Amino acid sequence: MNTEHLIKMANQIGSFFSTMPDREQAVTDLASHLKRFWEPRMRKAFLAHIEQTQGEGVDPIVLEAVHKHLQQLAA
Repeated sequence: MNTEHLIKMANQIGSFFSTMPDREQAVTDLASHLKRFWEPRMRKAFLAHIEQTQGEGVDPIVLEAVHKHLQQLAA
């Protein structure tokens, strides 16, 4: 799994959701998007990157979504 590509995709998704006026809803919707549209091995590789590097290269809204919804994303 190409981690750099996953980071790029996650940041693009984060950019989209960051335009929402309600930050809390944006974070929830972003996590939901990752859960629905990313296959488990993509999420697993992405979450491993965040754990190993403290989120190096990952936008703040994406990190916030991952941290707030980690159990949902790891399942």
